[in-house]
Amino acid sequence: MATLPRIAPILATPGALPPAATDDRWAFEVKQDGQRAMVYLPGDGSVELRARSGTDITAAYPDLAALGAALGGVRAVLDGEIVALDSRGRSDFERLQSRMGLYGSPAKAARMAERVPAHLVLFDAVFLHGRDLVPLPYAERRAALEALAPAGPHWSTPAAVVGHGAQALDMTREAGLEGVVAKRLTSVYEPGVRSRTWIKIRHVRTADVVVGGWVPGRGRLGGLPGALLVGERHAGGLRYAGSVGTGWSDAERTRLAGLLTVAAVDACPFDEVPPVAGARWVLPRLVGEVRYATRTRAGRLRHPSWHRLRPDLAPDDLP
Repeated sequence: MATLPRIAPILATPGALPPAATDDRWAFEVKQDGQRAMVYLPGDGSVELRARSGTDITAAYPDLAALGAALGGVRAVLDGEIVALDSRGRSDFERLQSRMGLYGSPAKAARMAERVPAHLVLFDAVFLHGRDLVPLPYAERRAALEALAPAGPHWSTPAAVVGHGAQALDMTREAGLEGVVAKRLTSVYEPGVRSRTWIKIRHVRTADVVVGGWVPGRGRLGGLPGALLVGERHAGGLRYAGSVGTGWSDAERTRLAGLLTVAAVDACPFDEVPPVAGARWVLPRLVGEVRYATRTRAGRLRHPSWHRLRPDLAPDDLP
């Protein structure tokens, strides 16, 4: 039997909804929050899963092994995302983290599969029945995937909606989902490329945070902050909320470096010392605004980026 081609996943570009005038040229899918996976089905009932890096992660997800048998003798390479679902059926990255990285520990992976079942969301077909689908437009690839009807206890192909992008985005916001991915109907599959024909639109949330520490940058950023350690006020003190390492200009990074130097202290201001190597502590008096995607169950910010300093606010002003 011929070997299946290795295909790197296309990557979506962060952005905004396409213009309303071109809305009907795009399909909109719910953005999943999990581990990207290329799915290789050689047609003998087996399945192989490879991460975005190319690492074989099959052994980490024994609960997905039945997909090969479910699709019978189909030879295919499919694109998807492995997720763990919460009680409301939403992808929950924090739950999935207990499953990731277990491809070297099959026994532990099997035990975790009982506690935190994985679910494979399939959204593209790039090779099917001996035919390379990469040059075909998205609409044709999507139709080929849906014709396979890959639905089962641990895998599904959620709907893609043509047009109505604003409504799709509103729906995901109301449902507490991360956002949508817009895919141009005529676009070819671009392996390994961060494409402008796949656009991911996240719901942006903001929070006012107190800076309690920082980690020096490396290389040309030596002596400047590579990341800020931020927290949120509560009645008992300052709860660590996460590390922010993006979002500022060089000028703002330099300005922050000066403020952090002046505010340096020896003691950690957070309720509990964050497990961050090389951290330096400051008086918790600088307030900033950050943007983020979601929160973990522990309240940590996911995908935070720096937005601006808030010199108009003092820590005691925060709720």
